Amino acid sequence: MKTALVIGASGGMGYALVNELVGRNIQVKAFARNKEKLDALFQHHKNVEIISGDAFNEQEMMRASNGVDVIFHAISFPYENWEKLHIRCLDMVINIAERQGAKIALVDNIYAYGRQSTNPVIEQARKEPQTKKGKIRLTMENKLKDSNVPSLIVHFPDLYGPNAENTILYETLKNVTQGKKANFVGNMQVEREFLYTVDAAKAMVELALRDDTYNQNWNVPAVHPIAGEQLIKILREITDYKKGIRTVSKGMVQMIGIFSPSMREVVEILYLTEEPVILSGEKYEKEIGALPRTSYRVGLEETILWMNKRALK
Repeated sequence: MKTALVIGASGGMGYALVNELVGRNIQVKAFARNKEKLDALFQHHKNVEIISGDAFNEQEMMRASNGVDVIFHAISFPYENWEKLHIRCLDMVINIAERQGAKIALVDNIYAYGRQSTNPVIEQARKEPQTKKGKIRLTMENKLKDSNVPSLIVHFPDLYGPNAENTILYETLKNVTQGKKANFVGNMQVEREFLYTVDAAKAMVELALRDDTYNQNWNVPAVHPIAGEQLIKILREITDYKKGIRTVSKGMVQMIGIFSPSMREVVEILYLTEEPVILSGEKYEKEIGALPRTSYRVGLEETILWMNKRALK
């Protein structure tokens, strides 16, 4: 891979992917709608071409993808727009990749796995998602597999990291850094996975650089599952945060959802805070090598440092 296109480059995973690709001396085209945000993130980066555009505009996508080897699909739409936009966007990306002779690397989550009776979950686990969002993600997966485009589908758990603002943990971190009373979504005693975006990007780029990894699914787990109370303990130690943490229950989200379309869409995936899907990284470690495993303490320290620097600008 000499040149890559990252669509959704202004998001948390897009940002991490651009940085990882540049760190490997790969020329990157960073594509997103908001040029101002792209400039703020990448204007001082070497080997990054900033392209603002619309992923649903065929001409803009063709120009952006000209000469690229791999298209990293890292676009994340608001939950309330998933049904309307996700399939349509993937259809466009597949069409463009076919015409340009490029591969596709899809940033995916765990929703397509649905409820699983055993953990950790391997790539071959039966996928019968019960939620609308899980069914959308499974449809996307099947579309890629049925296309003529070589593709990677990489499953990640909940993410956190620099610039990862559309994540379940972000609001907690934001309020902690601002010294406000913070919320934590879900049971504080249940162990779940939170993956540092820098680790996620390292693993995904490593997969994308190889020829024998395409047309497969890959799981990339976090360093280990962790309970909310353990996360908060780490946050208190590294920030000296003293205020209480409010646990956000399903009932609270349902009530807020009466007035907020985005929160209304969160309700159906809250089962994951009680019945978490824990990913197995056995396939990756057997076929690729050791997974990147940044400790929660280091990942949170680096994320909060980034947030504090951004707040000063």
